[in-house]
Amino acid sequence: MDVVLALIPILLLIVLMAFVKMPGDKSSVITLLATALLAVFFFGLSPHDLAFSFLYGAMKAVTPILIIILMAIFSYNVLLKTGKLEIIKQQFFSISQDKGIQVLLLTWGFGGLLEAMAGFGTAVAIPASILISLGYKPLFSAVVCLIANSVATAFGAIGTPIIVLANETGLPVNELSANVVLQLSPLMFIIPFIIVFMADRDLKSLPKNVLLSVLVGGISLASQYLSAKYMGAESPAIIGSILSIIVIIAFAKIIDRNKDKSGERPKITFGKALNAWSIYLLILFLVIITSPLFPAVRNALNSVCVTAISFPLAGVKPYVINWLTHAGVLLFVGTLIGGLIQGAAVTTIFRTLFQTAVQLKKTIVTVICLVGLSTVMDFSGMIGVTATALASATGALYPLFSPLVGGLGTFITGSDTSANILFGKMQSVVAGQIGVSPEWLSAANTVGATGGKIISPQSIAIATSACNMQGREGAILKAAIPYALLYVVICGILIYIFTL
Repeated sequence: MDVVLALIPILLLIVLMAFVKMPGDKSSVITLLATALLAVFFFGLSPHDLAFSFLYGAMKAVTPILIIILMAIFSYNVLLKTGKLEIIKQQFFSISQDKGIQVLLLTWGFGGLLEAMAGFGTAVAIPASILISLGYKPLFSAVVCLIANSVATAFGAIGTPIIVLANETGLPVNELSANVVLQLSPLMFIIPFIIVFMADRDLKSLPKNVLLSVLVGGISLASQYLSAKYMGAESPAIIGSILSIIVIIAFAKIIDRNKDKSGERPKITFGKALNAWSIYLLILFLVIITSPLFPAVRNALNSVCVTAISFPLAGVKPYVINWLTHAGVLLFVGTLIGGLIQGAAVTTIFRTLFQTAVQLKKTIVTVICLVGLSTVMDFSGMIGVTATALASATGALYPLFSPLVGGLGTFITGSDTSANILFGKMQSVVAGQIGVSPEWLSAANTVGATGGKIISPQSIAIATSACNMQGREGAILKAAIPYALLYVVICGILIYIFTL
């Protein structure tokens, strides 16, 4: 009965969003209320802990998630105001007019780099916005960005999920990182193919799309495995994304070499291109220079402008916000300086920020409720009950289902890192009980979490904001579920085979 009750919030949210087609803000409010009642009356959570666990979740929702969402959409809106988005669009067209190449470059390449550097929704919000500006439909843009924002999530935000997993389990970072890449290896080929096929379903394009997927998958696998094994968790997604971008552009130039150039657009000068990309280039520079790749800079910035908020909850440390290395703040600074370089007035930039905040009002409600209810589920024991029941029910077959546990963690929390905090240690313990390598099964938690990211309600809320689809979260969820299930099933089969 505890398991059935613990599953009610998850099932209720899916039913309301995907089948009743209720907007995300209303669905999340109703599910939050249901979760609160279950937590108090069936799982013994005191009203005091209920209130503060929700507030703790709301704090995690506001920073970093909502601030990053706001600033990511803000950066796009400033590009619209300055008119520089037209130049970026022309550049993508000049690289290739092939839809598969355009979409793969934006979502897997550029989106993967954003995920590697900043994480927390930037890889969905920014590429989806640009896709729509290129003429792609909102639903397609949302779903393809969610699918693409999967594999890179394992090493997102400079390897944060793996580093946290190593801390939780006490296992070596490099071995966990290498195992994650091996478990994701088939998906490094499958996901690029799905992306190009979604963009271009013409069977005549199939050989080209297969070749492109193999090339991108091969360079992603080789570069990420070597960097994971010998360098750790910080660099695989960064190196893999940069090399993928190079391969995709080179492939585009080769296949376009013999095409008719009579209708080619006027070439854009280097200066104009640099000006148009100034916002995103500044954001990437700021994220890189303040990342763990430069510990001296990061430690110096983290020693000032720090806010610590305490919550009267057992086992909860003060919630620390390092403002000078906060991804949302870096997005704001990059957008402000870039907008000024592009000729926007300060008043125009801040007016755009206010308009963006108003635009995201429903998303704000949705994300606060979703992260709040996931925190209530955690403190009340609902998440632990569900995961433990799955481990007990599957026995020796557990490795087959281990990615599902990680996927469940990300579906609930919206974060690979949070999924590793919730279930990483449990996966390691179960591995010892059934005689499987703890490094292998703990890595499976992260791998499954990357699949759950595709249908995480928080990620969907970001996609709806970027694509101006507020109220249509259910349509995105229904479209994305088959891909997430395929993803987790492939991971489960591979992980199980290698434990035999």
